[in-house]
Amino acid sequence: MQLGNLERSVMEALWEQPEGVYAHVLAARLPSQPAITTVLTVLVRLCNKGLVSRERVGRAHLYKATAGKDAFVAEAMRAALDEAGDVAAAVQRFVGAVPPEVAAALREALGERDGSAQ
Repeated sequence: MQLGNLERSVMEALWEQPEGVYAHVLAARLPSQPAITTVLTVLVRLCNKGLVSRERVGRAHLYKATAGKDAFVAEAMRAALDEAGDVAAAVQRFVGAVPPEVAAALREALGERDGSAQ
């Protein structure tokens, strides 16, 4: 799932505060200093996308990311592969372009997956 710049900034801030944050606090922490109404609009969109949850606390809402950054990145990678015409070619190009530590992490993850399937 692609995110706009402000959506990405909001998600980064939410991932940094897994206990949740109020919109006015979030707006003050964002580097671009957007208006609170803009932040609220983005939060509603992210809620609609299933990336953010909100809980009423008094008269305000506490916003939290529904999953960690790792889960978001993994889903984005899976979605990108779903769009590839030739998945094998896309994976080959990806593996050929990643640094050695990423290749090692891929090998380890695939080894764990293959080991648990036996």
